[in-house]
Amino acid sequence: MSRPLVAVLNGPNLNLLGRREPALYGHETLADVEELCRRTADRHGCDVDLRQTNHEGVLVDWVQELRESAAGFVVNAGAYTHTSIALRDALVTVPGPVVEVHLTNVHAREDFRHRSYLADVVAAVVAGLGPAGYAAAVEYVATRATRSAVAPA
Repeated sequence: MSRPLVAVLNGPNLNLLGRREPALYGHETLADVEELCRRTADRHGCDVDLRQTNHEGVLVDWVQELRESAAGFVVNAGAYTHTSIALRDALVTVPGPVVEVHLTNVHAREDFRHRSYLADVVAAVVAGLGPAGYAAAVEYVATRATRSAVAPA
């Protein structure tokens, strides 16, 4: 029996974590965040597929590729959160839960960051918890995945 899969997708500039504005985003790298996601998923009996791109169309392609095989998604779309109707439209097709994640509290930042094109189509939004937000999001998706995997038909 295969383990449920949690897809964790990261958008632009997240490859620079630990080096890009560490006073704002912290010193943890994307590799640190990915290891936290792996440990959290494994603790819940799930596998994790971790990806990062700086390209909007690639994010859309990944959602389409994984939408049926993943139990759910954790998405930090970076700046695409505030601009991408294409990513929003792709996420609408995902049957499992999707959690939007932001390392910082976007509502305490610039006005343009207050609007999310994803928020109304996701199950939850986690903002301002730093890397711990990823762990919370993976746990949310994994818990639902393992519940439905053992639920009677």
